[in-house]
Amino acid sequence: MKNILFFGDSNTWGFIPSSDFERYPYEKRICGVLQSQLGQSYNIIEQALNGRMTAFDDPMNPDKNGSKQLPFILDSQRPLDLVIIMLGVNDMKHYMSLTAIDSAMGINKLIDIVKLSGCGEKRQCPEILIISPVQCVEAEKPFGRIFDEAPAKTLGFKSAYHEIAESRKVHFLDAANIAEPPASEDGVHIDEQGARALGEAIASLIENKIF
Repeated sequence: MKNILFFGDSNTWGFIPSSDFERYPYEKRICGVLQSQLGQSYNIIEQALNGRMTAFDDPMNPDKNGSKQLPFILDSQRPLDLVIIMLGVNDMKHYMSLTAIDSAMGINKLIDIVKLSGCGEKRQCPEILIISPVQCVEAEKPFGRIFDEAPAKTLGFKSAYHEIAESRKVHFLDAANIAEPPASEDGVHIDEQGARALGEAIASLIENKIF
């Protein structure tokens, strides 16, 4: 059995757009779709947290720094065959004053953590898949003005993340080419159709290019 850790934020968690922190059932979330597509030869470990950053401290939301959480999670779930990382949207909160390039640097730090962890079989490094996040879209936002300017900034995710993935020789997928938050909702979270499309695309990549 292949053990796959999916390290993500609210879109991985299954946040229902525009809801009061309501969540899609497992089978409609990205990891549930991925598990269904890959079958019982794979064990999908969903590690999702609303508001999770790549490698930055959020002054408004303590304990959301992914680089501080990842080492413990890797150690608790070893041995792992693949680590999937899809983070960055929360770095784009207006008060953080960060860019897609900054998020890519945060992803680079997370890659370092995985590579140095020895969390794979026989303490080797597992395969790593970096997913550049979906782009935010202009919409009525129930989060106040937290994601002002995020739609423009998230346009840079694909190129910045691809550059990091290529230089670090890890796998890459662009989520924005597959799914988009509904403009009629909060502009940040994908719906169940987006989650299904992403889960199916990730499964296809895993089967055809990784294992």
